[in-house]
Amino acid sequence: MAFVGGNGVGAAAFAGRRKDGVVLSGKSRSMVVAGRKGRVMMHDGPARPKTGADWVKEEQGQSGNGTAPVALAKDAMKDQSGMKEVLEMTGALVRRETRAVPVGDVLVGGGNPVVVQSMINEDTLDIDGSVAAIRRLHEAGCEIVRVTTPSLSHAFAMGYIKEKLRETYQDVPLVADVHHNGMKIALEVANHVDKVRINPGLYVFEKPDANRTEYTKEEFESAKNKLKDTLTPLIEKLRDQNKALRIGVNHGSLSERMLFTYGDTPEGMVESALECIRVCRELDFHNLIISMKASKVMVMLAAYRLLAKRMDKEGMDYPLHLGVTEAGDGEYGRIKSTLGIGTLLAEGIGDTIRVSLTEDPVKEIPVCYGILQGLGLRRTMVEYVACPSCGRTLFNLEEVLHKVREATKHMPGLSIAVMGCIVNGPGEMADADYGYVGKQPGRISLYRGRSEVRNVSEDEGVESLVALLKEDGVWVEPEPAKAEEEETSAVPTAV
Repeated sequence: MAFVGGNGVGAAAFAGRRKDGVVLSGKSRSMVVAGRKGRVMMHDGPARPKTGADWVKEEQGQSGNGTAPVALAKDAMKDQSGMKEVLEMTGALVRRETRAVPVGDVLVGGGNPVVVQSMINEDTLDIDGSVAAIRRLHEAGCEIVRVTTPSLSHAFAMGYIKEKLRETYQDVPLVADVHHNGMKIALEVANHVDKVRINPGLYVFEKPDANRTEYTKEEFESAKNKLKDTLTPLIEKLRDQNKALRIGVNHGSLSERMLFTYGDTPEGMVESALECIRVCRELDFHNLIISMKASKVMVMLAAYRLLAKRMDKEGMDYPLHLGVTEAGDGEYGRIKSTLGIGTLLAEGIGDTIRVSLTEDPVKEIPVCYGILQGLGLRRTMVEYVACPSCGRTLFNLEEVLHKVREATKHMPGLSIAVMGCIVNGPGEMADADYGYVGKQPGRISLYRGRSEVRNVSEDEGVESLVALLKEDGVWVEPEPAKAEEEETSAVPTAV
């Protein structure tokens, strides 16, 4: 195994020097076990090309228990024979091997961290409003932003949006969303954005014939050739500019001929995507990202699984964009998105994600990072391990967890356990970097890894934890709160 450095997201992330299995300093970490057909890996940091000072440096140091990392035999992963043992040893997952596709200065696939995306709600013709919305999303952690372009006017507006972002903020990777009969729109907007998204079922849109009872082979091939002729100019333009294309299939908008041939099924979705992929391959264009979105979780899961299987069989290594479309809002929308996206990511499928909520798009970003952190794919916030509390708990667990969180939440990449009693404390803390455990009434034991290092009064618990972090060189001072944020936080708000 190799611990690999990279850039962190947000205020800070940690890796580097270790003590008792605890990360003490550095910028970020990822764990990689290379294999023939997949990679066991944990990532943090943005998916930026690694250049200059950001270049990845592999460290062959001590592993935390005083022993050097054990290298796997070269054939340990051959035909996945060693995969089960690797997973049991590391608890990590195996990601599907894909090529890296550039979207502006972000890389999607190729073993890079899973990229977070979203989409603004503003009218693209509102240049200032669109720029402000894109900036809000980007500052919240969104790495690629999609913008709708339903007409040529909107396509031209994208040029002004890009220019103003560079002038007033920074260059943000943008995707243009193109739908009905969109060839002219796509060709224009390709001049201004980093990626174009098309829906195969709508890109060459034909009104369904209510009297049609079948599609003959000749009719199917004719429509297929029309799609190819319409796609070719866009593919050539994107290829020549080294830009990207997302082939974004939606379950609810399959073309009539796909519905007649394959039905309203995951198979029809996959065939629709493969048809476009093959056109791109004929033209030697490979900056492709594919999506199979559906509002029903089980349809979405089936479509992505089938697509990954078919693509692997045909030697296609293009990255996949995951999402449950029209997931709704509130708790249920978040649950649906987590079930769909999280399930596939746990199976190693997926290179970029979007949680689609009927809410302010900024609210999608924490859900994305929560899914990724829960699977160990990104480390963008502090990981808190806490027991649910029971009769053995020796302090107000909910209150203490809140205090610990408030004191340490600005240090993403760190893991801290808050446990109510000594029965579950050291054992249930798992791999937390630090532990805060109720050992006896009024007393708190602080742990570094699984080693108890301090016993203090409950009143001094949080303060002593902070002191320990400072002694170990882990502590980072929080950034001063902005005046307007302080004023806002002082006013109660409804949730």
